[in-house]
Amino acid sequence: MSLADSDRELVEAELGRDPTTTEAALFENLWSEHCAYRSSRMLLSAFDSESDRVVVGPGDDAAVVALDEDTYLTFGVESHNHPSYVDPYDGAATGVGGIVRDTLSMGAYPIALADSLYFGDFDAEHSRYLLDGVVEGISDYGNAIGVPTVGGSTQFHPDYEGNPLVNVACVGLLDADRLVTAEAQEPGNKLVLVGNGTGRDGLGGASFASEDLAEDAETEDRPAVQVGDPYTEKLLIEANEDLVSANLVESARDLGAAGLGGASCELVAKGGLGCVIDLARVHQREPNMNATEILLAESQERMCYEVAPENVDAVRDIAETYDLGCSVIGDLTDSGRFVCEFEGETVVDAPAEYLADGAPLNDLPTEEPPEPTVDLPDTPLESAFDAVLSSPNTASKRWVYRQYDHEVGARTSVRPGDDAALLAVRRAGQGVALSAGANPNWTAAAPYEGAYATAVENATNLAAVGATPLAAVDCLNGGNPEKPDVYGGFTSVVDGLADGCRDLSVPVVGGNVSLYNDSATGPIPPTPTLAMLGTKSGYDAPGTGLSGEGTLLLVGGHASCLGGSEYLAQSGGSDRFPALPDRPADRVAGLASVADLASTRAVHDVSDGGLAVTLAEMLTADAGLEASVPGLAELFSEAPGRAVVETTDPDAVRTRVDAVELGAADDSGTLTLDVAGTELAYGFESVADARDTLAEELD
Repeated sequence: MSLADSDRELVEAELGRDPTTTEAALFENLWSEHCAYRSSRMLLSAFDSESDRVVVGPGDDAAVVALDEDTYLTFGVESHNHPSYVDPYDGAATGVGGIVRDTLSMGAYPIALADSLYFGDFDAEHSRYLLDGVVEGISDYGNAIGVPTVGGSTQFHPDYEGNPLVNVACVGLLDADRLVTAEAQEPGNKLVLVGNGTGRDGLGGASFASEDLAEDAETEDRPAVQVGDPYTEKLLIEANEDLVSANLVESARDLGAAGLGGASCELVAKGGLGCVIDLARVHQREPNMNATEILLAESQERMCYEVAPENVDAVRDIAETYDLGCSVIGDLTDSGRFVCEFEGETVVDAPAEYLADGAPLNDLPTEEPPEPTVDLPDTPLESAFDAVLSSPNTASKRWVYRQYDHEVGARTSVRPGDDAALLAVRRAGQGVALSAGANPNWTAAAPYEGAYATAVENATNLAAVGATPLAAVDCLNGGNPEKPDVYGGFTSVVDGLADGCRDLSVPVVGGNVSLYNDSATGPIPPTPTLAMLGTKSGYDAPGTGLSGEGTLLLVGGHASCLGGSEYLAQSGGSDRFPALPDRPADRVAGLASVADLASTRAVHDVSDGGLAVTLAEMLTADAGLEASVPGLAELFSEAPGRAVVETTDPDAVRTRVDAVELGAADDSGTLTLDVAGTELAYGFESVADARDTLAEELD
């Protein structure tokens, strides 16, 4: 990829001359879709990002929200989609490393990760190869740096075959007085690079992420993928903690997209300043690197700090303590210009703000997504139940999360496998819940409604552990926006997600856009991954497993539309998307209060696979249930905002939420369902075996 002719003309007009080779490469990367959001920035104003608990909103490396006046959380999400196709292990691992460094740059200590993964058909060998490599990359990196992976999702859909998605969210913790931002503060301060040496890996990563994947991408684009070193990242985490504690950092930015060029230019532009950088001072791990390589390589485990001159020696001492490289690479100026020198030659001299924010936006045509038709299959109940229960989308994801260390740090109260993770933040006396994911079947069937349902689903997950939403970040994944139908679907998911979060009163405080997820096999479904934080008093929550002693209530009642359901994915056909809840915020708040009742024994939301999978997942070896459902459609509908509650006090539930009775739990260890007069019965072991699809193929 090279600087487009139309962009080159703008750059030449701004500079009054031809750009140097290094300038052209820097503009190409900073003006890429990945960095400049040229096709999506105008859409993002749909999101509300403010509340009285939002401290730092969109635009920094990570958002910051307040737990209380003394304790803050950072929250961010990133994509590493193209790299994870080319090299699933390193692509996924460096995605974790990047979002963790975004957390560090705000002065926070990372306390939790959640990964949302999307692959092609599970039956395809290549999809299983990608899944295996991605999970190994995430687990090796996250486990080595000591940050628990506590949640996420894993989805399969044929349209991801040529372009999987790897979206990673990170939560950090900091005291309010430790907050650092990416806004340069003072001319005369030094720019200091701390961390790994700069190599040639990841060259052109930002521009690579802004184009469709070619058929030969796995070989031809390998140099654009970064190589991670989690042990250096762990040292960097601890060094950053010491630097912030000693008040040695004025501002910070992690080196991600566009490498040193992206981090340093964005930092000074955000502060309305300029800088002069000597690229020859950058510590390197490969010989004979030229200026463009040094400036744009996306080598991992590096941070750019603004440091007062009198503190440089102290920063160098801390870096040396952790055996990290440290280079004083330049000075902040009041010129407003981004200047880079190399071996006596000025290779970049351009306005910092123009580099960082001057990319023209794209005005692209859109086509409205078609309305789903009604074409329902005639599938025998038992075969439908078996197919949905054993589908890779609804099957147990234990094969994935058992590879992650989800307890390091001693904060994890509710572990992976339930609706939401729950972390104990003892200094604030609060539990912090985290949910992340999206369902491509929903947004492929109905982009607006599916995205709205994504917001409701994540909020319902939080409510199931007794938490109410605090804030959300989004990772908006789409195909090639130059295709009107693709851009129309993407626009619809943005609007749907924004409206859903607004109706839930959840500010969207940051996020990421990843477009051009398109390949020879076609575009991906529009995929609005949402990560949502919630809070509650205390750290206890009901589980999803039945106790065997309560009445079963369905919060939100029955639904019969099957659009976007796993049932239709398995059986074929189409249908309207289920009705969205009228007052989702009230239902979420009501369910959260129900989850905290002493009489509540279990809570589990209804989502992938509908009521059939929810009830099957609540089964234990010692507790079963008997329930009745009006019909097949009601059994498999995935209408959002619903949950099954096991309670010993049904009236206490009904005073808080609308609910209908399903049946009762017992000590049988058997799932017994009456579906419009047809009985289904499954023992715990047969359900567990059916849901072990991933492990059976991958172990």
